[in-house]
Amino acid sequence: MGKIFAGIFFSFFALLVIHIFFLVLHIFLWITEGLVLGIFVETIYFSVLLKWMILADIIWVSFVLGFVLKRKKYKTEPQHYLSYEPIKHPIAAVIIPTFNEADNVEKVVKDYKMQPNVKYVYVIDNNSSDKTPDIAEKCGAVVIRKKINKGGFGDSCVVGFNEVLKTDANIVALTECDGTFNAYDITKMIPYLDNCDMVVGTRIIQVLTEKGNQNGMFHTWGNFFIGKLIQLKYFSLLHMGVTSFTDVGCGYRCIRRDGLEKIIGQIRNDYLNKIGKDGWMFNPYITLCSVDNELKTVEIPITFNRRSGISKSGSDEKSKGFKLGLRMIWLILSS
Repeated sequence: MGKIFAGIFFSFFALLVIHIFFLVLHIFLWITEGLVLGIFVETIYFSVLLKWMILADIIWVSFVLGFVLKRKKYKTEPQHYLSYEPIKHPIAAVIIPTFNEADNVEKVVKDYKMQPNVKYVYVIDNNSSDKTPDIAEKCGAVVIRKKINKGGFGDSCVVGFNEVLKTDANIVALTECDGTFNAYDITKMIPYLDNCDMVVGTRIIQVLTEKGNQNGMFHTWGNFFIGKLIQLKYFSLLHMGVTSFTDVGCGYRCIRRDGLEKIIGQIRNDYLNKIGKDGWMFNPYITLCSVDNELKTVEIPITFNRRSGISKSGSDEKSKGFKLGLRMIWLILSS
């Protein structure tokens, strides 16, 4: 399906370029002929290129309709509707990947340890050069110290998954250590897991975000576009209501243990090839994994603060953010 969707995606833009070229060319000819409307209409009507364009459009639309109609199951199969599988005794384990977060880690760890249902807090330290892991240990976190910076943020998340699955936790939470997320939002997410497998935060609601946060227009609309691209790939325009993605780059999410167990094998096998050495593609990657394996995944609004310190991914810089966005698009098209 990935190759077919990529073909549809790229052929759309190819057709768009051809149509724009055709229109500009004939407007230019119209101007050079003295703005005579009859000549303009005649040159378009008898254009051989127009006939080929119409044929290409018909083929493209037919192909897209066939691609769309094959996925009627999202409107008919019961697993894509409401279900209720309550977690009677929620036990949450929070995974916090870190790299040089000595200024933030104490508050973040303590805040999560204070939340109801949180039994474990894991700090997966990505070979920090400061006192981050030492501070985390003093605050009561279980600290895993990575000696080699392999796979960055994403690898730290996978290491955390492997550790948490050794415990009795039935809920796994992923968050970040830069102060942007609030620990109390986990109490909003957990109840949704009675009806779904994964809950992802979305940071697009302005009244829930602190003024001056790093999510500018470029960042927000980029995440929104990529989220809709995932929806188009898996659900098509006819089935956009199956789920909704508006912020696939958000690093705050909760997963049921049984849901994680369904996708952990796939994640372990190919995450390094998919997310790159820095690991910053992990958030959209795990969303893709969940949808690809038909896990029920929903977004809910969460609060969002200004970052404390600098972005480790460099996504605050527009050039790096744009490159990261292109990598996300390629990940969706190639998966």
